[in-house]
Order: sequence, then structure tokens, then C-alpha cells
Amino acid sequence: MSLLGNIIWLVFGGLISGVGYIIGGIGLCLTIIGIPFGLKAIELGFSTFFPFGKDVIEKPEANSVLTTIFNIIWIAVIGWGIALNHLFWGLILAITIVGLPFAKQHFKLMILALLPFGREFK
Repeated sequence: MSLLGNIIWLVFGGLISGVGYIIGGIGLCLTIIGIPFGLKAIELGFSTFFPFGKDVIEKPEANSVLTTIFNIIWIAVIGWGIALNHLFWGLILAITIVGLPFAKQHFKLMILALLPFGREFK
């Protein structure tokens, strides 16, 4: 089921969304300060390609001081916009029964988009 879900996801927007994250991440990597944020954006882009069959897992260092600082900066600059985008599309897709599995993927990606440091998608 996850293979079919990932294929449908890619065709109906997952590919464009993932490429957008990767292009944004490359843009962030052009600055020295933006490199850690760019790498997380690129990682988020690759996670967006195939979300079915994966979960957000918290790493042991998820609550360290540096991770918390990076997450606060991420939320303040760009994370809130990405999370709202996933929330919007998740709510739109949750209206129909057919869209429920795709809404669930958007809600998983919303958590990762809001707090990407100290978490991974496996």
C-alpha cells in the first residue's frame, strides 16, 4: 500500500514540493550562516518524496541546547510557513475519505517541518 501511496503522492504534488524544498535548501546553503538550515531543508525535501510507510522519530539529542536554538530560529524564519502549508493541505485533504491517507502524511510532514532539528523521517 505504501508503494502505491508514494506513487500517487509524487504524481499529485509530492515531487514539486520536494524539489521546492531542495531548491530552497540549496539557496540557503549559499550563505555560511544558512548551511545547517539548508541541509535540513534538503533533507525535508527528500523526506517529502516518499512519506508513506515512514514516521517522525525523535533523536536522543533532540532536546539539547543547540538543537533547541536551531529549532527556534527555524520556526521564526521559515518553519511556521511550511507547517501552515502542510496544515492547510492536510485539512483540505481530510474533507474526503479518499484524501485521509494523504492528509495523514501532511500532518506527519507538518511536525517535521515545524521542528526539523533533532528529528528524522524513518
